[in-house]
Amino acid sequence: MAKELGYMYMDTGAMYRALAWKVRKEAVNPSDEKELERILREIAIELKERDGHLRVFLNGCDITEEIRTPELSQWASKVSTLRVVREKMVELQRAMGHGGGVVAEGRDIGTVVFPRADVKIYLDASSQERARRRFQELKSQGKHVTLEETREEMEERDRRDKERELAPLCQAGDAVLIDSTAFSVDEVVEKIMHEIRKKKIAIQ
Repeated sequence: MAKELGYMYMDTGAMYRALAWKVRKEAVNPSDEKELERILREIAIELKERDGHLRVFLNGCDITEEIRTPELSQWASKVSTLRVVREKMVELQRAMGHGGGVVAEGRDIGTVVFPRADVKIYLDASSQERARRRFQELKSQGKHVTLEETREEMEERDRRDKERELAPLCQAGDAVLIDSTAFSVDEVVEKIMHEIRKKKIAIQ
């Protein structure tokens, strides 16, 4: 979508993963708010495009590959439940998107981070299909996981994110639901572009 529109791509999940990577590297308890607050003061997270791909930098170091593991998914989900973490991340994300022209992806984008976004899409798929896609992605990266492990990890993360008290995963009231289970990436992009075109007509 970002390439199609010529916008900046903001993967907010990668930002939480970057923090989780640092927390894990320092062997900090992911529920220790004081330690998390300290780490947040000491780190700089940047999202940069390199050769058409998003790269994630923490304090100037490229950690893109290191944060894409099932373990980091769970750690990111845990640290994201803390208020001190979400407040700082939302602040950073809003600063990145201040000038507009952003395609932002995340579990609280339409409800918390950008509640007045021009177009909101709640992109979903069946748990089986999501697990299959994630499993194929991990396999292509050389990760040794099973499809069942991938599905269980994903469902556990979904449960935690939906049940957390602060900024739970849910569909914004004005978001358009798109179930991508039976569609390709290109087909999903076209469906979202259709919603954007409709919005532009409505604005005019």
